[in-house]
Amino acid sequence: MEWRNLVTFMQVTELGSFTKAAEQLGYSQSTVSFQIKQLEEELGCLLFERINHTVVLTERGHELIAYAHQVRTLTEEFKERLEGEAELNGHIHVVSPDSVCEEMINAHYMDFHERYPAISIRFTTGDSALMLDMLDHNEADVIITLDTHFYNKDYIIAKEERLPMHFVTGVGSPYADRKGLSIRDILHEPFVLTEYGQGYRRVFDRELAKHSLEITPVLEIGRTDMITSLLAQSNMISYLPDFVTKPLVEEGKLCYLDVNDLNIDIWKQLIYHKNKWMSKSLKAFIAYVKEAEFSN
Repeated sequence: MEWRNLVTFMQVTELGSFTKAAEQLGYSQSTVSFQIKQLEEELGCLLFERINHTVVLTERGHELIAYAHQVRTLTEEFKERLEGEAELNGHIHVVSPDSVCEEMINAHYMDFHERYPAISIRFTTGDSALMLDMLDHNEADVIITLDTHFYNKDYIIAKEERLPMHFVTGVGSPYADRKGLSIRDILHEPFVLTEYGQGYRRVFDRELAKHSLEITPVLEIGRTDMITSLLAQSNMISYLPDFVTKPLVEEGKLCYLDVNDLNIDIWKQLIYHKNKWMSKSLKAFIAYVKEAEFSN
């Protein structure tokens, strides 16, 4: 069995497409089709069902992909052993919400770079559905979610914590010192929220709907640094995780509102796919994030 054919098989499986696999590998589509056909003839079984331009693993295909990941893991482990104690290097693709990306870059990136200068990182931002899809197709090495609690047998949760969230506004707001507020007390105030349908905003809207309530924000934007800046200059209100707002609250520029009739459960989770090859560089990154981002 040729290793390149097995690699092509894994790429087609992860990307769900002969065309995408060809683009990823730098092959023509006919080359990918030929390599899969060679593999099927060698093993004497059909690996993919091809229906309306889609490819789906057969039962034998599912069995082979499990073995293929084991072979890849052993191969990469052997390569790392040959390299010995060489400086950690490699490329890591991280997908997270905007707020987590901002926090990681502003608070931790330079320290990580000083520790591991040969590891390059690419950050992509997106909502939870996109993150999980990218994990499934091996387009992301690791994701960090701010959402409801996820569990799936195909994912490894490296670390998780429940996030404190608050309604927050400028210190000059008439609601700043009021106790025992209801969500209905502030419902019609000007809200600035993160983008509709994404992460904790989606959970927030869903919880409001349970109470037959809805908020129409005056502004929707993914950049939480811009939201907190606007709040500090106005009486507008937002709903944000404490790690975003805490510095400005401590500086006396923002304050938390005492809204006590809306219970929303938001979790921060560090996740990777169970079949992901865990290089030394990726292990180092995950260990660093667990220490730096989940230390409170």
